[in-house]
Amino acid sequence: MNVIRKYCLQESVFHFWQVIVLLSPVPAATMFWKFDLHTTSHIDQLLDREDVTLRELMEEDDVLQECKAQNRRLLLFLSQDHCMQELVSLITTEPPADLEERSRFKFPNIACELLTSDVSIINDKLGGEESLLEMLYRFLEQDPPLNPLLASFFSKTIGNLIARKTEQVITFLKKKEGFIGLVLKHIDASAMMDLLLRLISCVEPAPLRQEVLHWLNEEKLVQRLTELIHTGKDEERQSNASQTLCDIIRLSRDQANQMQENMEADPLLAVLESQESVAGLLKNMFEGERSEASIVNGTQVLLTLLETRRLEGLMDLYSQGYERSYTVNSSILNAIEPHLKDFQQLLLDPPKKSAILTTVGVLEQPLGNARLHVARLVAALLQTSAPSICQELCNLSTMDLLLDLFFKYSWNNFLHFQVELCVAAILNHPSSEERPSPGLQNHDGKPAASNPEGEGEVEVVETGRTSDPQTSIHNALVAHLFQKCQLVQRILDAWEENDKIQAEGGTRRGNMGHLTRISNMVVQNLEKGPVQAQITDLIKELPEDCRGRWESFVDETLRETNRRNTVELVSTHNMHSSSEDDDMESPFPNDLSLQQAFSDYQIQQMTANFVDQFGFNDEEFMCVCAQANAAAFEACCKERIRQFDDAEEEEDIWEEKEMNYATQAKSRTRFGVSQTSEGSSLSSMENGGRERDRGSESDEDEDSEQNTSDTGRLEAATHRKLLNE
Repeated sequence: MNVIRKYCLQESVFHFWQVIVLLSPVPAATMFWKFDLHTTSHIDQLLDREDVTLRELMEEDDVLQECKAQNRRLLLFLSQDHCMQELVSLITTEPPADLEERSRFKFPNIACELLTSDVSIINDKLGGEESLLEMLYRFLEQDPPLNPLLASFFSKTIGNLIARKTEQVITFLKKKEGFIGLVLKHIDASAMMDLLLRLISCVEPAPLRQEVLHWLNEEKLVQRLTELIHTGKDEERQSNASQTLCDIIRLSRDQANQMQENMEADPLLAVLESQESVAGLLKNMFEGERSEASIVNGTQVLLTLLETRRLEGLMDLYSQGYERSYTVNSSILNAIEPHLKDFQQLLLDPPKKSAILTTVGVLEQPLGNARLHVARLVAALLQTSAPSICQELCNLSTMDLLLDLFFKYSWNNFLHFQVELCVAAILNHPSSEERPSPGLQNHDGKPAASNPEGEGEVEVVETGRTSDPQTSIHNALVAHLFQKCQLVQRILDAWEENDKIQAEGGTRRGNMGHLTRISNMVVQNLEKGPVQAQITDLIKELPEDCRGRWESFVDETLRETNRRNTVELVSTHNMHSSSEDDDMESPFPNDLSLQQAFSDYQIQQMTANFVDQFGFNDEEFMCVCAQANAAAFEACCKERIRQFDDAEEEEDIWEEKEMNYATQAKSRTRFGVSQTSEGSSLSSMENGGRERDRGSESDEDEDSEQNTSDTGRLEAATHRKLLNE
């Protein structure tokens, strides 16, 4: 109880001042001003001067805070024509180079924050005055490259106007015929990419947004961005153009999922998913001298087009990156298929790269980002289960080449994961009876429109096959993986070679973890899976010695590896019976009892003499309820201790008996000697020998066979040890 009182008193100190204010006869506002607790902004004092300048106000630390707090005098000053022109000039004109670097962009940064503070009077002034918009627009007419910091200020200001003064700004920009060209001219600045995305995503309402999308489509935004992904362009422009296209695809698909059924389709997304657009992108990637930048950036766009929605609750391998959706536009696959041989050639002859020094030594011929992206593309294509794609990959022996790279670059885990995804896509091909009929749903999750010509959408589902021709093609791909690629033999050889290296004191290879997962994948599909029968037959067709090595590997090596890799998150204690583990059922008080006591204290009625009565009286802690709680606590403790008694001392747990908290309860000390106690344990410890004498008398019937004097001496020694502890 003392703990509760101490807790309540300590917590009450924090509310003391609030109580004084509430009960004081002096109004709170009077006390606030009397003790001079308010702060006066220096900006108001500056505004009292007639010759105050914008720079002087911007020197104040709280100018932005006062602006957002709707300081009317400050807003009226800032909204003057000469102030607005100066603010716009600060964010569009590069400061002199001779200024100190630390303070060179101080005022442009403050000016940008003031212009984008989302204050209506500033938004109305900036969006309604065409002269100010012209000043902003002239920033784009500069020769590249733009200052990246000023470009970000410009993009942020225009983006804020697009969201707040949409109609005025869109009307102004549409009048400028070269607007899109100027933005793409400076696409090497990432701020211009942000500006384009704001035009696509921040325009409301929906009809106006659709109008903007049609305007951007008429300006051939997608085609012009695609042309920038070319060998002849610098890498920064290619990278930003690729990222812009990827973001447009994701934004358009997300908004398509949310729009109503009667809404018009996104024209930009339709162009991006068209076969003509994808073919143009691939042509730019492979035309002329191949560069890693154009291949990587172009492949990123293809991967985004093939991106599919992850299903909720998917906890297997696909949750780490192997995503699927219901449909993939067939025009994308039709455009990619003729260029699969070009991607195959990239795996054989990648762009030249110089040797690099790694933590495991010098790598004379690095894998390179280009070949890694080709592996990612192959994994994404295999997910679609498109018959023509699978057939072409099988004819090109692409999986055989990827497995060669898997074992050659044993320390490149990025590559290992993509090869693992490829194997998973082949082995986990769904069965025909579970595959829904084509055209069930499209990428936005809505029913797909009927397509009499059979074009537009190719079904990609989580489980199920499409038709017998597709099943036969996929079976050929599985056979290719085990026969031509010799997956089982490669696993066994790599494992034995790694064991040999480790036996000689070498380092375990970096691809062994992924090799373990691939091996487990094969074993799982041998036991249960859509291609179980086929894999079983393929294993039987292996040479006898290889089949024996595989069976021994699965039964011994792989099983032991899985056992070592299995980590028990919690080590459980083996209980002899279910009655031993009853911690959760113990009638201990709730941990929130102290908080509840303090809450009860807080809601007491506040009177005029509350301060005089502040705190608890000692008498309040001597109430009957407190004594009852103490008795209940002691009884609870005794019941918990009873569980450690010997078997011969325990009573039948199923025997019906009356619970009396004031009666004796046997306990067992940590030294193995049984003892009894009466009343609370606290009084027993204080009274010492007197309580022990009474305890031995009360237990006379039960322990009649024991020597009373010996028991007393043992109990006395036990109590002395407990007191010393």
